[in-house]
Amino acid sequence: MTTTIRQAPDLATEIVTGSGRLRALAGEWADLHDRSPAATPFQSHAWLSSWWETYGHGTNLSAVLLRRRGRLVAAAPVMTVRRAGLRVLRPLGGDQSDYTDVLIEDGDPDLPAALGRALAGLPGWDVLDLPEVRPGADAERLVAAWPGRSWRLPASTCVELPGVPLHQLLAGLPGKNGTKLRRELRRVDDAPIQVRDVPAAEAEHAVARLLDLHALQWRGRGINVEHTRPRFHAHLTRAARRLVDEQQARLTEYQLDGRIVAVDLAVVGKDFVGGYLYGTHPDLRAHVDVVTLLLRTDLGLAHGLGRPTMSLLRGAESHKTKWGGRLAVSNRLLLARTPAATVYALAARARVGARTLRGRWDVLDRVLRGPR
Repeated sequence: MTTTIRQAPDLATEIVTGSGRLRALAGEWADLHDRSPAATPFQSHAWLSSWWETYGHGTNLSAVLLRRRGRLVAAAPVMTVRRAGLRVLRPLGGDQSDYTDVLIEDGDPDLPAALGRALAGLPGWDVLDLPEVRPGADAERLVAAWPGRSWRLPASTCVELPGVPLHQLLAGLPGKNGTKLRRELRRVDDAPIQVRDVPAAEAEHAVARLLDLHALQWRGRGINVEHTRPRFHAHLTRAARRLVDEQQARLTEYQLDGRIVAVDLAVVGKDFVGGYLYGTHPDLRAHVDVVTLLLRTDLGLAHGLGRPTMSLLRGAESHKTKWGGRLAVSNRLLLARTPAATVYALAARARVGARTLRGRWDVLDRVLRGPR
């Protein structure tokens, strides 16, 4: 269903509900994505429509659109869920998206406030929860123009490397760490491993191999259970095929002795390449350092495409931070529509505080225990 509300003589709000109508927006959604410099592949129609088809059952989809003289100029694809009795608007893409955002055409300072009014006029919700907002995202502009209360909480940390070839990156790393990583790169360069870009037509088989290898590499080590479920397989297969075809992702296969030993999926944004998910056979570790192998390819991709940043996406684990780079912290943005939102924000802030306290205790515990 579609509902249109006039905001200004040349600006109209359109509320779209239902997955069928969302699918029909593919062409003009892609055009708006192109005109939104902050948009990432996680805001693409390929990613969001695939996610909705798999995960959207039992929720209420509302794509809030702004049109100027018929042209789509802003969009906020959201769904209504219940959390502790409160009505919460969440962006499509869920936990499978490393960045969450809205889409706003560049160049019009009035659009963020207009999109805010359109969202505020959407009935039946208390708080809008945007869990992973990248610095510089369009949602930052939305919050700045929001007429009600809002809260900003720290979310995930991403390690970002400069988009230069790996040998150039490692040349600037000092000390034993730099020496060790340069040695690992020489092993990768000398290994008889064939690297192949997978075309969109073969994406289904490549994603299946990726997830099989991913499960194998994490066997007995606490895998993200969602990555083993058929619904994630279905979503990633559909999305990867379209993203590769639209040059917003790259699937890479690695062969050793005639068999595929690793598959990597990297997303391609407007100013970054991001390592989304990979799978490797445990036997590969006897030949090379796996992260060095994958990073050599992904940094080469970023450099070749002129992207200034290679993001390792969510998480600041030691296997990511050892490469240097900078830590970029995403934000969780909460926007209130009713007074009940304050309760939700306070609970979210308390969880952040508890998580921080646990992290500090873990660090102190490791210091007190000393080296093993």
